[in-house]
Amino acid sequence: MKRREFMAAGAAAGVGLTAMASGAHGRCPAGQPETAGSGRAKRYQGGKSPWPVCLDTATIRPATLVDKIRFASEAGFDAIEPWEGEVHQYEQEHGDLGELRRRIEDAGLFVPSVIGLWNAIPPTREEFDASLVDSRRRMRQAAAIGAEHIQTIPQPARAWRDFDPFWAAARYRELLEIGLGDYGINPAMVFVEFLEGARTMGQASQIAIDADHPKAKIIPDVFHMHIGGSGFSGLKHLRGEFIAIFQFNDAPASPKVPDLKDEHRVYPGEGILPLAGSLCDLRDIGYTGCISLELYNPRYWEQDLGGVAKTGLARTVQVIEDALAE
Repeated sequence: MKRREFMAAGAAAGVGLTAMASGAHGRCPAGQPETAGSGRAKRYQGGKSPWPVCLDTATIRPATLVDKIRFASEAGFDAIEPWEGEVHQYEQEHGDLGELRRRIEDAGLFVPSVIGLWNAIPPTREEFDASLVDSRRRMRQAAAIGAEHIQTIPQPARAWRDFDPFWAAARYRELLEIGLGDYGINPAMVFVEFLEGARTMGQASQIAIDADHPKAKIIPDVFHMHIGGSGFSGLKHLRGEFIAIFQFNDAPASPKVPDLKDEHRVYPGEGILPLAGSLCDLRDIGYTGCISLELYNPRYWEQDLGGVAKTGLARTVQVIEDALAE
């Protein structure tokens, strides 16, 4: 059996076991032990969520950034997570990112993260130094709109045998020192199914831990946990402060894992992912960051985008409320 097939089969099996244990969209398991994070008041979404709920702007991609801010605010989101390309475009067209920050804040939103530092960890020193030109620009722009984090993507993709996790950890530490020291922004490590060496939550955690920096963090995405072979049991082994933001969505039963792509993401509660169990684990490890709705479904892009934002928030909050119901 090929490695990809083995990992896909393992992911499917892990999802099935987790779903049976906690229910894909049901409540937290009975008898859940009380921990430091479990008693926090539900302070967001009218008391329905212990976490602020964020809109990843890819969910309504065809809209302009200004309209995305308006749609997020009108829908009732607490935060917005823009992509660096649209922030860069706004600066080129308008010249003042301080004005964009005021627009976001006036809409009652904040920015937990910006996506992201593309090609941030290439394989050689020369390539890394060259990449810092764009990485520094992206950090500056994200900080200018008040972002707390910026996602670190360890591209370009390369074969698993050519990906050195210790090199990646050292470069991630450099990015942390630059981000925090020069721009006041915290880079956080992502894992993506198609990036060998950084395709699982465990691999991203290794890079972050071996960076040996107190502010090192990762960004889990339930979709990539599903298709990348991470499974869902690992969340309970983390500390809440190790997670910068938690990307939220759902995946259908068909197509099967090896054929799933970002375009297949669906609203939370409409698929098979063990979202309730993941939320319970986040609660119990004391996670206090955002739950960020991240969809790339072109079917949604063809619909009324304000309506998509409202539906996405309603589905997300319903899954949270159902999972944490007492």
